[in-house]
Amino acid sequence: MTTVVKCPTCAKEVRWVPENRFRPFCSERCKQIDLGAWATGKYRIGGNSQETPPDDDSHGGLN
Repeated sequence: MTTVVKCPTCAKEVRWVPENRFRPFCSERCKQIDLGAWATGKYRIGGNSQETPPDDDSHGGLN
């Protein structure tokens, strides 16, 4: 049985098979639209914007 998912960009049904090199997207166009949304900040991964990355020294690095 082949799994069918909806394209995250256009909601078209997409067969989840190795031959579909754009999965979960239906096409390269939809894949690029999604990438563009990430690049412009439309999509974000949650977190506190006040968080700062730890200093390099905190990971046991050598100076």
